[in-house]
Amino acid sequence: MSTTNTTSRRNFLKISTLTSGGLILGFNLFSSDTKGAVAVTSAPLEGNGAFNSYLSIAGDGTVTIFSPNPELGQNIKTSFPMIVAEELDADWTKVKVEQALLDTSKYDRQLTGGSGAVPHSWMRLRNAGATARNLLIQAAAARWGVRPETCTTDNGVVIHTTTGNKLTYGELAAEASKMALPADVKLKDRKDFKLIGTAVKNVENNNIITGKPLFGLDFYREGMLFAMLQRPPAFGTKIKSVDATAAKAMPGIIDVVTFKNNVAIVGKSTWEVNKARKAVKIEYEKDGAIESTADHDKLLSGLLDTGKATVQRKDGDVDAAFKNAAKVIKAEFQCPFLSHSPMEPMNFFAHVRPDGVELVGPTQTPGRARTDTAKLLGIPEEKITLQITRLGGGFGRRLKSDYATEAAELSSIIKAPVKVIWTKEDDMQGGSYRPAVRYRFEAALDASENLVGYKLKGVGINAGNCTREDNFPSGAVDNLLIESVEHISPITTGAWRAPITNFLAFAEQSFIDEIAAAAGKDPVQFRLGLLAKAKSKPTGAIKYNIDRMEAVIKMAAEKSGWGTKKNVSQGFSVYFSHQSYVAQVCEVAMESGKPAIKKVYAVSDCGQVINLSGARQQVIGAIVDGMGHAMFGKISFKDGASEQKNYNNYRLIRMKEIPEVETYFVDNGIDPTGLGEPALPPTGGAIANAIFKATGKRLRKQPFIEEEVFKA
Repeated sequence: MSTTNTTSRRNFLKISTLTSGGLILGFNLFSSDTKGAVAVTSAPLEGNGAFNSYLSIAGDGTVTIFSPNPELGQNIKTSFPMIVAEELDADWTKVKVEQALLDTSKYDRQLTGGSGAVPHSWMRLRNAGATARNLLIQAAAARWGVRPETCTTDNGVVIHTTTGNKLTYGELAAEASKMALPADVKLKDRKDFKLIGTAVKNVENNNIITGKPLFGLDFYREGMLFAMLQRPPAFGTKIKSVDATAAKAMPGIIDVVTFKNNVAIVGKSTWEVNKARKAVKIEYEKDGAIESTADHDKLLSGLLDTGKATVQRKDGDVDAAFKNAAKVIKAEFQCPFLSHSPMEPMNFFAHVRPDGVELVGPTQTPGRARTDTAKLLGIPEEKITLQITRLGGGFGRRLKSDYATEAAELSSIIKAPVKVIWTKEDDMQGGSYRPAVRYRFEAALDASENLVGYKLKGVGINAGNCTREDNFPSGAVDNLLIESVEHISPITTGAWRAPITNFLAFAEQSFIDEIAAAAGKDPVQFRLGLLAKAKSKPTGAIKYNIDRMEAVIKMAAEKSGWGTKKNVSQGFSVYFSHQSYVAQVCEVAMESGKPAIKKVYAVSDCGQVINLSGARQQVIGAIVDGMGHAMFGKISFKDGASEQKNYNNYRLIRMKEIPEVETYFVDNGIDPTGLGEPALPPTGGAIANAIFKATGKRLRKQPFIEEEVFKA
């Protein structure tokens, strides 16, 4: 009997320990057998042929594909190898995937952020696979004494089309890897794809489910020390004095070190270190502005009137358009700070030695971590190695390198290998937040209800340019003005999933619905009308693709049955970000006097979909994330300190609150564009517009749960 269809006693016991009751039959979740690629920690070496930096083939036919970019849940460790395997014509059941070390000489853009990993590497990965396939064909042709053009490949085998002779990739690996590299290779036509565009399981599913050490927190090195840092409890404060006498006397504590406004407690275990940290007596004093959320609310509102604005875009004569308008619509929207809140808190391992530095940990930007460490320690980058672990979430927080460099600095001080670990409270109180922002919108309609003027002014706290001046409806309005104001604060901010657009899209799409209502037009038709205007008579630069945006709008309206349903209220939203287009329709029903979100339809145009399963999960995950933070997320400050310290008072979406999500993808034959972030921005707008349809109340601030419609 096949082991695939049976469950051994040992594996049954493993399964039974993970369930809280009941019986699992019919499959073996933990079997070593696999029907697809798996992740490995080291590549097979015997009989290996190394073809390029992306892949090697062993004598037994095993193909090891190296995934260079960090994996933080966006499925890149599966998608990258799929692209290589497709052009290689590999047998996916014989593919193993390994996380590559940081190596900027072999890989370009070895980072994960901005939804740019697949678009950037698409052709590089295809060429890597196609080159190896070409070499395998050359090797087979040489062995058979035939012309290479008479050979083809399929599922890990080279075939001579005339005689039917076959050689496996494993049989050819060693000699193929020594062949001269071809000057050019032919890539597959899309119609011939066998793997790309299908649903493929995540290569690390088995390791994740069985609890294998994958993440930075899992990393352990014999003899390493553990450290936690006590950072200032409030922004705008610094250390005045430290008394670590009691902590140093506690079991397992090696040292207490003060550096850069931090106090590091170093010991033999996280339990001992965390316990000792509470015994350190630290006195702080003021060091700059100490701000509170109440101050921010007044500040942001005031700066819209008095702040020094930077003009980001100006088309036409805006003053004249508003002066002569038949109707003017105004609205203001505000969002709070947000925590990135990844499930895995910040952590990093560092070992600073006289001959070099070893870094290990979860980072979205390994190159930055290495560069910043080199600058900090004053050593060449080539003396630093960096091993990338799987990330337990990032959402932009791990684009920064602060938690890596503090580990390196501490290791250099204590002259020992050390792993610095943040607690969830550390993350939430001293991390890097989404900037708080306020927007003011104004629209001018003429006597025929046409949009003739549009103004947007945004002010953000450490947000830089808090607008996206070239996004829709820019180019579709004759007279347009977009400005931004920035307030500098000691509160640290940074990129948060779909930076700026994560809130701006809600504000823009809500306001566009308001304009449509004032003009007496259907929201979907109003947007299509603006796109038609941009296409036939554009004003200024058009930085978005009109046809792609129009396509997702029409498909979303069709798939959702826009405007034809009873018993639900529908809200629409569409957005362009990270080179992709997503349109959403949200359905809301009233339950016990309050709006309940029942379903979201999402149509995405991200170009060629690599892994259909992964793509669906990316869209659904982004919608859940976008909904959860629009509905519930908020970081507030009192006297410079975050009032939210953990999940007990930082509200995340709950499983029972997640609506049904129906996903669709536009197949337009273009190369892949971004997908990690684009489905998040339009979610808040679709929800807010549906809630307005259901209640007649416009939502102006996030989180929505604080608005009156949810307090009925």
